[in-house]
Amino acid sequence: QLQVQEANWELYKKQKAAEAVLYEKEKEAAAQKASAEAAFYARQQLADGELYAKKKEAEGIVALAQAQGVYLRTLLDALGGNYAALRDYMMVSGGTFQEIAKINAEAVRGLQPKITVWTNGGGGAEALDGGGSGGSTAMKEISGVYKMLPPLFSTVHEQTGMLPPSWMGTLTHSAHDQSTMN
Repeated sequence: QLQVQEANWELYKKQKAAEAVLYEKEKEAAAQKASAEAAFYARQQLADGELYAKKKEAEGIVALAQAQGVYLRTLLDALGGNYAALRDYMMVSGGTFQEIAKINAEAVRGLQPKITVWTNGGGGAEALDGGGSGGSTAMKEISGVYKMLPPLFSTVHEQTGMLPPSWMGTLTHSAHDQSTMN
């Protein structure tokens, strides 16, 4: 009978030890579950926050676009519905022309372009508005065009190396020689 009691006592101790281990495992599992739920909740809160921020950002973009639409409609109305005037105003106020000028300035920086200014000789303006017969004024204008051609041919030759077609005229040797010497 003593052996049975000892066996029962050993069985009881093993059952209590197993119950203690089971209790610890259940507590660990509950703690892991709580930790997982907390982590999930934190991720969910973060995702909800990001979604809220994106929604607000989208609402801001829509509000800005609507405000810009009102601004443009107001400007267009103020300009009498003239789209070209609105476009020009927007380009001026946006600094587009200044930017184009900067780009062009950068493009020619370091280049040494040859620039020639032609005149029709003395008295060209006086011939156009001065008195006299209409035929004389017309002849002076045509004469002015012909006087302009040799310097034009010379400049084109200096800048491009191209000669005018023979039917149009030729360069004088002095102009041709000077341009080849430079």
